[in-house]
Amino acid sequence: MPEAEDIDLSPLPGKQTGHAVTRLVGLMQRLLAPNGCPWDREQTLGTLLPYLVEETYEVVDAVNANVVADHQEELGDLLLQIVFHSELRHAEGAFGIDDVAAGIVTKLVRRHPHVFGDSEAKNSEAVLANWSQLKAAEKAEKGKHGALDGVPKSAPALLRASRLGEKASAVGFDWPTSEGPRLKVDEELAELDEAIAARDRAHIEHELGDVLFSLVNLARKLGVDPENALRGTADRFTQRFEHMESALGAEGRNVRGTETHELERYWEAAKAALHGG
Repeated sequence: MPEAEDIDLSPLPGKQTGHAVTRLVGLMQRLLAPNGCPWDREQTLGTLLPYLVEETYEVVDAVNANVVADHQEELGDLLLQIVFHSELRHAEGAFGIDDVAAGIVTKLVRRHPHVFGDSEAKNSEAVLANWSQLKAAEKAEKGKHGALDGVPKSAPALLRASRLGEKASAVGFDWPTSEGPRLKVDEELAELDEAIAARDRAHIEHELGDVLFSLVNLARKLGVDPENALRGTADRFTQRFEHMESALGAEGRNVRGTETHELERYWEAAKAALHGG
């Protein structure tokens, strides 16, 4: 298979060229110059991390809301963070945005031998199988041989738990059916009850974590994305709570000053009005 730098990867006719990205890089360099922006010049990789995470979630929100203008804007904000990080590293003498782009180009060419080489992949399943083999070989070259390598420790806990379960399953460490994790949930709940009865906070946290991990595994065996499932529940809770607030507000009242038994009645009314239990 040819090397990535030997392949003509010029933009296709009628497609965008990425020229504006070059302008963004130049803009960022200007902001970080000695006579640039004081705030930008004060930033470090550490201070930028919250913005990187926030912008990523705002992209997700824009996609889920299917608002095209917001999607475009939020992708721009995320791209800014990538360029910002790259420029800070370049100032250290480490790497720059060109190295970042070149690295991902090389990786994608290497992982698509059915496009740029002589391999064949007649369907998505074959592509994913080849991808997994190539990724495993890359990990081995880096001295990473563990089945769980590659799962970021800084990932949100729900996502990390899901990926750990997937990777363990890929090497055969899994229940044959969803019945296994379903029984495991009951087992962990019983242990949580014991910890609660003992009023042992550290033990409660431990067992609650086991319950959540078991639920993530159950979701995986049922073919359900736990993140989507929990997000849906959070959305429904928000809609019902806001409906309840509106109903109380129409009567000149608010949630804070209303008795719990009354709030339950308004809550049930909100559920009925929004079609669902």
